[in-house]
Amino acid sequence: MTRPGQEAAASARTATAGLHHVTALADDPQACIDFYVGVLGLHLVKRTVNFDDPGTYHLYCGDAAGSPGTLMTFFAAPAVGHGRRGTGLVSAVAFAVPPGSLGYWMDRFAAFGVEFEPLAQRFGDEVLAFTDPDGLSLELITAGGETAAEGGNQAIVGLHSVTMSVRDATPTAQMLTAALGLRSFGAEARRQRFVAGCGTFAAVVDLVADPIGVPGVIAAGSVQHVAFRAADDDEQERWRRILDAAGLRVSPVRDRSYFHSIYFREPGGILCEIATDTPGFAVDEKPEGLGRTLQLPAWLEPMRDRLEQRLRPLLPPAPTGA
Repeated sequence: MTRPGQEAAASARTATAGLHHVTALADDPQACIDFYVGVLGLHLVKRTVNFDDPGTYHLYCGDAAGSPGTLMTFFAAPAVGHGRRGTGLVSAVAFAVPPGSLGYWMDRFAAFGVEFEPLAQRFGDEVLAFTDPDGLSLELITAGGETAAEGGNQAIVGLHSVTMSVRDATPTAQMLTAALGLRSFGAEARRQRFVAGCGTFAAVVDLVADPIGVPGVIAAGSVQHVAFRAADDDEQERWRRILDAAGLRVSPVRDRSYFHSIYFREPGGILCEIATDTPGFAVDEKPEGLGRTLQLPAWLEPMRDRLEQRLRPLLPPAPTGA
């Protein structure tokens, strides 16, 4: 039997490959895909429902295949109200874009009426901050070494990073390094950076300490959870043992059809997930037809007619040229 001390030591030799997806809450499902697909140029790779609340959409946006590390997903639940920024939340989500592309994005945002902040520098990278229709804080970051994505050399490559805001950074930093195997990259002001792998694509977690900050409230415009990658079920089980050894309470495995999930809260209160790369989004649709029709797990198929009557039909966003 492996003792807890041995598991903790093993965690130092094991590191997650990085971010799998980020899930946020949105008020209007149509406005959500109009923005993320129509303006940002992501692909709608799956339209399904929140398995824990089937009367609401769960929409997945990413690259054309729904690759881990490219995915931003949304529980679209009208009338949930709007969240409040604060501690205990992921306070910003960043997408990676090719170097030299931010001028294009500023012109594009101006054309679509998207408000954005002046360009900033962070850890040597250019950062363009803006918000989505629900007020979720987003960023485009030109990380060195990124290559052009499909659709042109300006297109979003995938996720770059998340920013976690907590009152006390020390226990969260310990969790990121000792449990998840990320390595410290450095600090700027109150921001600490942690990276997995090469640290340029879907592999960065920024940690911001705000000792006097008010607790955030999760609703529309807030991140509900952030998911890290496990290659398969066996690797996910290894992560479970490591997280248990670190004293974190881990949920049972949940079958999300396109991946398997376990959940835990990091010491600052942010909900985290370990999601498997497999089986992927082509299990119920052909790869060339992802996201075109409502997909339901087998146990919800008997409710399809009722759910389709309840869910607002989604129209495809207009072609964007992104």
